[in-house]
Formats: sequence, C-alpha cells, structure tokens
Amino acid sequence: MGTGFSGEVAEYYAKYRRGYPSELFDALQAEFGWTKDDVVLDLGCGTGQLAVPAAARVRAVIGMDPEPDMLRHAGETAAQAGAGNTVWVLGSDADVSEIGAQIGVGSLASVLVGQALHWMRHELLFPRLLPLLRPGGGVAVVANGTPLWMHDSDWSHALRDCLEAYFGSRPGPTGGGSPQDRARYARALETAGYRDVREITVRRTDELTVDQLVGALFSTFSAESLPPEPQRTELAQRIRWSLPSGKPLIEDVEVTAVLAHAPSGPR
Repeated sequence: MGTGFSGEVAEYYAKYRRGYPSELFDALQAEFGWTKDDVVLDLGCGTGQLAVPAAARVRAVIGMDPEPDMLRHAGETAAQAGAGNTVWVLGSDADVSEIGAQIGVGSLASVLVGQALHWMRHELLFPRLLPLLRPGGGVAVVANGTPLWMHDSDWSHALRDCLEAYFGSRPGPTGGGSPQDRARYARALETAGYRDVREITVRRTDELTVDQLVGALFSTFSAESLPPEPQRTELAQRIRWSLPSGKPLIEDVEVTAVLAHAPSGPR
C-alpha cells in the first residue's frame, strides 16, 4: 500500500518538513465555515503538518496515509501538541469510500490534500469525495511552496548545481504544486461538479539552518532512493561546501491552495 516514504525518510519528514502558516488555516476556516462540530479529513496526511493545526479549529480530524511510519510520527506530533481529537487511519485515496461508510454521507466539512495529490488518481478521487461533504464544505489542495532547489536565491541555485553534479541530472519541480498542476486540479474539480473553484495564496518567510536545509532535502527522497551512509554524509558535506559563505538561508514561500465547494447548500 505504501508509497516508499517510510523509515528514515519519515523521520526526516517529521523533523524537517516545514509547517503551514496560521493564515492558511484562518483562510480555510473562513472558506468552509469550520466550527467545533465539524470533522475534517486530511488525505495523504504524512506526519500531520496540516492535520494537527487544523484539529484546534474543529471537533475532529481524520488523518489518512498509506505509510505506517508516517502515521506513527503524526500520532506523536499530535500527542505533543495536545491534539487528542485526531484519528490516524492507514489507507489511500482508494479507501475514501470506507471513511464515508464509517462516518456517514455528508459528514465532512473539508477534505485537505497537501503535497500528496500527485500520488493519487485525482480524476477518480474528486467525484468520490462529493457525497462525503456537508453543505458548504469542500476540498482544499494545498502546496507548500516550491522545492528547495527551485527558489530564486543564491543558496537555492548553489543547491541545484550541487545536486546536478552529484546525481548527474538537474533536479526539477516535484510534488504537484506547479501552476500547471494547480490548473489541472482546478479543471478536474469543476468537471467533477464542484463550484466556486478558486486559488488562494499565503506567503511566509523562513530562515533555515544548514541542518534544516539538508534534512528537508532528504525528506523528499523515497526510502529506496535515499542515499545510504556514508554517501549521505558525503552529500550533506558537499551541500555545506557549496552554499554561499556567511549568508543567511532565507526562504520566501508561496503557500497555495486550490479551493472547491460541494454544489449543495450556500457557502
């Protein structure tokens, strides 16, 4: 069932993957009218970067992911945050109908999908989600900025050059968050019968340490493609040497979300 993001990759993901700004959750709550009576599904939840903050705003969040290691870390994160209203379920987009059978038709305020839709068959998923949504509810497809090596900054250009030299090919976009991907998802949502399909953007700025940069990079590998030791240590050292000396690693991030409403009921 899994997608290969297990073991050490899940550990890197839990420790180093950047979270989402509170402004995003403010926007989602306003868009879908979240209350303390609502249930939200985070599909492909990973280690809980969307699910745990959302849990503070609703009655319960169901986090579903095909990787047991991801769910284990998500549960630990939720426990540390005091988010006892989270439930972690092993499953994929092919299993959403079972969620409906458990909680009932029209029970979900929102379905969130962050950095995971490119692993799913979205053209089949979107119609399956419609009957699960309450009036005014909907879907949010969230992308947490561009890959580390795709920023317009000196350190990102250096990282991209280092990765190209090490692997022999130039890394490109990943994660299904490009403008072309977002447009494709928006068209598929409209085709599936959703209304008021639109995109929002929230910006944030972070300063990364080198360890955070390297750890976040390693979280993008699958368990099979993650370089083993000692090659991993060698790659980390090459990255350190390649970065501009004495300059802060400032990451300007555009967090985007494609939003779509179920057709029944007012917003």
